Amino acid sequence: MPELNKANRQVCDVDIRILKTLAPFLFFDTANTTTVGLSGDSVYAMKKGTRAIAFQNPIEGTMTIEAQVYPFKLFSLISDGVVETTGVKTVKTNIVASEEGKITLSVADNENVNKDSVFVYKVGEFGENAITGDYADGVFSSSSIKIGDEYEVGYIVNKTSGVKRVSFNNKKIPKDYFITMSTVDKDEEGTLTPFIITAYKASVQRNFELSFSSEGDPASISLTFDLMEDKNGNVLDMLEDTDISE
Repeated sequence: MPELNKANRQVCDVDIRILKTLAPFLFFDTANTTTVGLSGDSVYAMKKGTRAIAFQNPIEGTMTIEAQVYPFKLFSLISDGVVETTGVKTVKTNIVASEEGKITLSVADNENVNKDSVFVYKVGEFGENAITGDYADGVFSSSSIKIGDEYEVGYIVNKTSGVKRVSFNNKKIPKDYFITMSTVDKDEEGTLTPFIITAYKASVQRNFELSFSSEGDPASISLTFDLMEDKNGNVLDMLEDTDISE
């Protein structure tokens, strides 16, 4: 029986594993676009000005994931693959003084206030004309604070739990990953056949851009991996699993 032609119109599910251990790192099935590409330039020996003999350079390739719906852990691929559970955030809030000369901050048990970051202003003057005073143990004290008056307060807290954080710096080096992209092809008789692309050694490019807007499409992220040769000389495979066609 002749082989049937196939077509594809389904984005891939992505299985990302740590290359060193092959332990699963992230299964990602909400991408909008997944792409893979290879290139291999040639150089030529010339004979009377025309190409006579070709020499192929090593192949190069990339794999790309683009998504608008994604887990936070996806960002850690661009760092060292670690999601930390502490982090710093800024707070801007309005507080009514409950006693003369003092403003009490409402701080959760898992938050530590940076005492040098506490600034108090009259309402409408945030960022200008800070009220002089001292902060200690959750209380900002100043002779300028009047009981019953409302103030704008800004400070920085370090959260010791309840957060997820991915750090980017030159000390955190991305890991290499073993990645498979799985989709299904459909033939001319309507049969679906799993189609799997395997990258044996993928290294993420450390460049990305996030754009947040109140108009237009939702924010999206695009990650690109460089495809490299593993220790066994493998770069990329394409596999059609005919045993489980539907």
